[in-house]
Amino acid sequence: MPSVLVIGYDPQVLPAVDAEAVRTAFAEEVRRFGELGIDAAMTLVVFDEAAEPAIAASLAERPWDVVVVGGGIRKTEVLLPLFERTVNLIRRHAPGAAIAFNTSAGDSVEAARRWLP
Repeated sequence: MPSVLVIGYDPQVLPAVDAEAVRTAFAEEVRRFGELGIDAAMTLVVFDEAAEPAIAASLAERPWDVVVVGGGIRKTEVLLPLFERTVNLIRRHAPGAAIAFNTSAGDSVEAARRWLP
């Protein structure tokens, strides 16, 4: 069974974002992965000293076929350092995983499927 880890920014700390709607979209994505026979997990972080260890721990949890980095981390200029650290953590802790990028909380499945056989 293919495995996918989605790394995203915790919507609870984003200003002007409906955190509940984003979390609902995340839950829907995990459900969609399951329907496709893909084992998926999600790690949500905030930009603080706990982010890097949390991401590293999730990456080391098991071998991942694809790691999807969410738009919340990539698209926010102030989070550029977190995005860079995330990509380098993936290279270090999940070197065999493809790296994919979603555009929203609702298209992680499509992002991962681009890299799954």
